[in-house]
Amino acid sequence: MRVPLSWLREYVDVADEATPEDVLAALVSVGFEEEDVHRFELSGPIVVGQVVEFTPEPQSNGKTIRWCQVDVGAENGGVRGIVCGAGNFFEGDKVVVTLPGSVLPGPFPIAARKTYGHVSDGMIASAKELGLGTEHSGILRLVELGIDAPVGTDAIALLGLDDIAVEINVTPDRGYALSLRGVAREYSHATGAAFRDPGAGHDAAVARTPEGFPITVDDGAPIRGRAGASQFVARIVRDVDPSRPTPPWMITRLSLAGIRSLGVLIDITNYVMLELGQPIHGYDLDRLQGGITVRRAAQGEKLETLDGQVRTLHAEDLLITDESGPIGLAGVMGGGPTEMSDATRNVLIEAATFDQVSIARTARRHKLPSEASRRFERGVDPLVAHVAAERVASLMVELAGGTLDTELGGSLPSTYRRDPITLPAGFVPGLIGVAYTDDEIVRALRLIGGTVEEREGGWAVTAPSWRPDLTDKWTLAEEVARIEGYDRIPSVLPTPPSGRGLTSAQQGRRRVANALASAGFVETPSFPFTTEEQNALHGSPSGDPLPSVKLANPLDGLAPFLRRSLVPALLQVAHRNVSRGIVDLALFETGTVFLPKPGVQYGTSSVPPLAVRPDAATLTALDASIPPQRRHVAVLLTGHTVAKQPGQSAVVADLADAVDAVRVLTAAAGLDIELVQAQRAALHPGRTARVLASGHDIGYVGELLPAVSAAADLPGRVLVAELDLDAMLELAQSRVVAASLSAFPAATQDVSLTVPIDVAAGDVRAALLEGGTPLIEGARLVDDYRGQGLAEGTKSLTFALRFRADDRTLTAAEATEAKLAGVAVAADRFGAAIRD
Repeated sequence: MRVPLSWLREYVDVADEATPEDVLAALVSVGFEEEDVHRFELSGPIVVGQVVEFTPEPQSNGKTIRWCQVDVGAENGGVRGIVCGAGNFFEGDKVVVTLPGSVLPGPFPIAARKTYGHVSDGMIASAKELGLGTEHSGILRLVELGIDAPVGTDAIALLGLDDIAVEINVTPDRGYALSLRGVAREYSHATGAAFRDPGAGHDAAVARTPEGFPITVDDGAPIRGRAGASQFVARIVRDVDPSRPTPPWMITRLSLAGIRSLGVLIDITNYVMLELGQPIHGYDLDRLQGGITVRRAAQGEKLETLDGQVRTLHAEDLLITDESGPIGLAGVMGGGPTEMSDATRNVLIEAATFDQVSIARTARRHKLPSEASRRFERGVDPLVAHVAAERVASLMVELAGGTLDTELGGSLPSTYRRDPITLPAGFVPGLIGVAYTDDEIVRALRLIGGTVEEREGGWAVTAPSWRPDLTDKWTLAEEVARIEGYDRIPSVLPTPPSGRGLTSAQQGRRRVANALASAGFVETPSFPFTTEEQNALHGSPSGDPLPSVKLANPLDGLAPFLRRSLVPALLQVAHRNVSRGIVDLALFETGTVFLPKPGVQYGTSSVPPLAVRPDAATLTALDASIPPQRRHVAVLLTGHTVAKQPGQSAVVADLADAVDAVRVLTAAAGLDIELVQAQRAALHPGRTARVLASGHDIGYVGELLPAVSAAADLPGRVLVAELDLDAMLELAQSRVVAASLSAFPAATQDVSLTVPIDVAAGDVRAALLEGGTPLIEGARLVDDYRGQGLAEGTKSLTFALRFRADDRTLTAAEATEAKLAGVAVAADRFGAAIRD
């Protein structure tokens, strides 16, 4: 909400020396958030001038300019020569002159310059150039605004262009603050300054006269039992002149409040809406057919709204209609056929009270937010409608030359009532933690407009009509805390109960993420949405389609499926970085993947009712409607792992780096792993491995196929790995981590074995470990040789072996015996032989 300070001062005493920052600080103290300060982007000297004479001068391009002599006052240089292209003024007219050195919105600096054969010593300004509307067809004549100021007068102050607006953030529960009336009241609460209510007299009754304008409310389908309209007040103003200019003071206030001037009639309705918080709509009375009926739409009914769009209506939409059909979406936007225009002569003013839920649903259904719906869906004071209608009517009489008709129209104008809220004594101090006295509590509640009656054991509090958010003793307690000052609430840190903290799974996830970050990887969280093609390519080993969950209302229509893999999102992040010149990447993500079971239908068409706790059966059904979700961890490498530098060539990321990343994260989880060569749809068949832990398949690591990398617009090699993080942590918890440490030294030996080229190194390693038990402690592949000196179709695998005993130092012979036992197992299974 933007609040012009000159406007605010009409309703509350703001000190002359108060700065915008002072006003914002006061409003912050009563619970608002400051947003910004707004000013007109212009500076002087800008003065009132009088056209002494002018000479029309036709130009070769067909345009006629005027060479003007304009008196700007002796203190500003007397009479100045100014070139002007407009032709809507006369000798003797008083105009606004921007002198050299001034700056207009844009910014557009003004200087003396030669044009059309003359030196123009300034500029005669139009309303648009000053920021006073959109009219640019001619210059601004002060006589049309009813202004007669001395020559040389500062035009910035004269036109109100020196005004300043402060902007605050208004939360949805405080809709009353979307008005000058509400903000002025809150400023009064904060500072104690005198408040003058522009909605005074709102409690007076306004009855509909039998011969008045016919208005009917016929809500045959209320939402949740609540009628769509509880009040509809109408006034009629005849013989208005819509061509009259809107006064500058009104334009400047509307502009600072963020609303564009659209002509005097519409400006008046917007002005009163900002002033009182009551949305107002004006109809061209001569274009109405018969009386007005407020009703629900028929399914499929259509309406052309003021934005020129024809909208298909829903049966819940509340409409304003006449005998011709719909003429407006109630509380949201009026219809085109009956809008006020330059031809309007008679106006019907509408000030109504509409249901919050109905208006909110209509605005969202049609994606049509408006200033009116913004206020109605937060709650409008139901007792201020007729005051607003009278205010609009009086301004149309004053500013548009109309005549107020005695004919009234109204429906259900006096049904409003609120039940008192019981506030027990001691409840507020007990809830807030501040020792408020009874006098402080009563004073605060009366200050916000509540009626407080003393009862046994407490008070009965009736909330004011403009505060629909005050519904119970808890909201009343919050108001007391706000008015008395949040600074009185002590800051006390609660004492955490012992034995609480992160679960073992949470600790494990943190260890994995921290280990990858420490290894140089960057975490890139992403949305869990993808395409069915990506799910098939990366979410299944073979690339065949597996069940995927499709969202009914996706954020992105091109990616409506829940992901089965984290890799597609990492590819998108990598592509975005490469397109911006960042080509050396090491990325990771820990996140949820969705793995539905074949043949199971997920989702639900029945939503439990609001404000009612679902029973156990309903909760079970909701849980069953959600697909299984597993937490995975994935990494991606591309580009260089070491950049080129003096004495060091660039090192390109390869499969060994991806394997190292897998070892880093599995070690952080507390697992030992082994790799087994495998094939996967999106990965290179010779550079892909399954990751096993305790015999369980927990994921894969490999290099993307060049075609897959190219499809993702990624140059060079791309290495990826994805592991089931939940499975890793579950396996780590089930392992016995305590083990005795031998005090005796290890014995080491190497062995080189020739095996058929299609035998996996991991299988040979497993055979060596099996045969060397119990003395063998570890076997590590250190070389894989294929070439000269070996028989065709074979390869040489070299392993570094480590042996240890718990009760003695091993001899070389014992270590050799254990090594040969392992070689024997490998020879039996794979035909392995010790290489000469």
